[in-house]
Amino acid sequence: MSSWQDRFKRGLDLVGAGCGLLAAAPVIGVAALLIRHEDGGSALFRQARVGLDGRSFDVLKLRTMIVGAEQKGAGYAVAAGDARITRIGDLLRRTSIDELPQFWNVLIGDMSLVGPRPTLAYQVERYSERQRRRLEVRPGLTGWAQVHGRASLPWAERIELDVWYVEHRTLRLDLEIMLRTVGIIFSGSGTYKGPAGGWTPSDGSGA
Repeated sequence: MSSWQDRFKRGLDLVGAGCGLLAAAPVIGVAALLIRHEDGGSALFRQARVGLDGRSFDVLKLRTMIVGAEQKGAGYAVAAGDARITRIGDLLRRTSIDELPQFWNVLIGDMSLVGPRPTLAYQVERYSERQRRRLEVRPGLTGWAQVHGRASLPWAERIELDVWYVEHRTLRLDLEIMLRTVGIIFSGSGTYKGPAGGWTPSDGSGA
């Protein structure tokens, strides 16, 4: 993208996230009440992620798992049928409603509507020099890897798709990704890592 396209994209982010947050507010409110009613824990979940140029920020999500889930079971890995996922949490994950608070992350400049999904610091530490190109753009609500299988893809394949996006990104490609994301949301595909997806710490790629 040229510098003017980058500025135009940021303008679209502000408009899109602002409108998205207003439209999503009632849904977020109802979901928050259901989460609180189910187990009494906080409805909002914050987690440190790595964004543009390697800077850390707190990504916002509606909580879909039991309180303290990261310290139990499979840790950060989440598969279909994971016992740590709450009843309302399963619905929120399948419909991607849990991601709606990230419109706020877009508004304040931590994220973009389209870009690689933000990842955890320990994962970034395993990046190769090429894979670090993923950090040259703001992370996004959705991205090229998201519309090609998201969590069901092996880790190395997801990273390569995101690097391809960084190298070929255009406003037209962003629009294509957003349109394809609508179909992904309705189908619910790729929500969980499955047998081939996810992160494998032993080799830094994916199983």
